[in-house]
Amino acid sequence: MAAKGKKELIQILATKYNLPLKEVEKIVNSQFKLAAKTMSEGKFEAIRCPSFGVFKVKPGRLKYLNDAKRKSIKNNGQSKD
Repeated sequence: MAAKGKKELIQILATKYNLPLKEVEKIVNSQFKLAAKTMSEGKFEAIRCPSFGVFKVKPGRLKYLNDAKRKSIKNNGQSKD
């Protein structure tokens, strides 16, 4: 049976591997931190988190985000008179 959420996944893994909940929680959270770090660096690679699936940015959305970022950088360099 697949876990329905992060808390349930932590409980299942802690029981399966006979580990403390806090240790399993650190391990699971590290996966999400890696995904957030990779995406915040602008790499937008597909990231696979076991038991949660693959996270990726659609090409059209990536173009929109990059355009918005460029526009923001451009506007920050100009004065608003």
